[in-house]
Amino acid sequence: MRSFSLILLSLVSLLSLQCTKKSTNEILVGEYGSLTGSEATFGISTNKGIKLAFDEINAAGGIHGKQIKLITLDDQGKAEEAAQAVTRLITQDKVIAVIGEVASTRSLAAAPIAQQYKVPMISPSSTNPKVTEIGDNIFRVCFIDPFQGTVMAKFAIENLKVKKVAILRDVKSDYSVGLADYFAAKVKELGGEVVSDVSYSSGEMNFKAQLTKIKGTSPEAIFIPGYYTEVGLIAKQAKELSLNVPLLGGDGWDSSKLSEIGGEAINGHYFSNHYTTESQEPHVVEFINKFKSKYNETPDGLAALGYDAAKILADALKTSSDMTSPQIREALAKIKDFSGITGKITIDNNRNAVKSAVVVKVDGKNNRYVTTVAP
Repeated sequence: MRSFSLILLSLVSLLSLQCTKKSTNEILVGEYGSLTGSEATFGISTNKGIKLAFDEINAAGGIHGKQIKLITLDDQGKAEEAAQAVTRLITQDKVIAVIGEVASTRSLAAAPIAQQYKVPMISPSSTNPKVTEIGDNIFRVCFIDPFQGTVMAKFAIENLKVKKVAILRDVKSDYSVGLADYFAAKVKELGGEVVSDVSYSSGEMNFKAQLTKIKGTSPEAIFIPGYYTEVGLIAKQAKELSLNVPLLGGDGWDSSKLSEIGGEAINGHYFSNHYTTESQEPHVVEFINKFKSKYNETPDGLAALGYDAAKILADALKTSSDMTSPQIREALAKIKDFSGITGKITIDNNRNAVKSAVVVKVDGKNNRYVTTVAP
C-alpha cells in the first residue's frame, strides 16, 4: 500500500512538473471580441489577423524560445460581456496582455479592468479618445476620432467641394457620437455648414423619418459615422427617397457585409479607413497574399489592424526584459516608426497611434483607394 502511494505521488509530481514545464514554454495572450452578434464580422476579421500574426511568429521559433498561446473569448458584441471576458482572461487564464476590442463602447467597458490589474491592453481599432484615457496600461494601434473626423471633413469640403452637410449619428454608440462631434467642428472650422444633425439608435431598421428631415434641409453630403449594419440600410432608404448626395462615413463601414446589406445603393460613397488593399508596399502585398492563402478572402481593415496589434505586442515581448505585464507596458510605450500593414505606427505619450488614414470609395465588395491624409 505504501509503495502504491509512493508510485501515485511520483506520477502526480511528474504530471505537475510536465504541466509546469508546458506553461513556462508558453506566453499567454488574451483576446476578446464580437465573434457573434450583429457586428460579428468585426471580431472575426480581427481574430483572423491576430492568429495569422501569431502563427507566423510561432512558426519562426516564437519569442525567446517560447510559443504564444492565444486565448480568445467571444463578447457577443455586448459591453457587459466584454468586461466579463477581460476579467476572466486576467484572473482565471492569467494572460500577460490583452488584445481588444474593436468597438469603442466595449473597450470602454473592459479597459478599467485591465487598468485595475495593470495588464496591458491593446485595442486594434477603438477610435474614441476616451479609451486610452482610462489609464497607462491601455494602448491602441489605430488613429483616433478627432483625426478621423478631420479627415472626412477636409475630404468633404476640399475634395468634394461641398459646403452644406448633414449628420446622421447613432446615439447609442460612443464611437458614432464622438466622431460626429469632431466632424461637425472641423466642417465649421473649414467654412462649411451643418444643416441638420439627427440621430438613430443601433438596431433600428427604418430611417425614413430621419432621412426625410435631412432631405428638407438640402444637404450636399451626409455624414453617417455608424456601423455597416445600419449604414447599408440607410443607403438603400436614402436612394428610395431620391436623396442622391454623397454619403460619408468612418471605419465602422468596413465590412464585406456592407455591400450585401446596401446593394447598389451603397456604391460610390466614401469612408475613412486604415489601409487600402490596392497598396503596392511589398510587406502589405505579402500580408494580403498570406491572408488570402490562409482564409480564402481579402483582409479588410479590421484584419490588418488585428495583425498589427499582434505584431506590435510581439515586438514589445521581444524587447521587454522578463516578459511580465509591467515590462510589456514599458516596451509598448516606446514603439516608434513600427512598419505596420496600416502604416508607420508610433505610440505617443497618450498611448495612441500616430499614423495616416486613407479615404476609400465603395465599389461592390471592393473599396477603391481615393487619397491618403497624413496626421
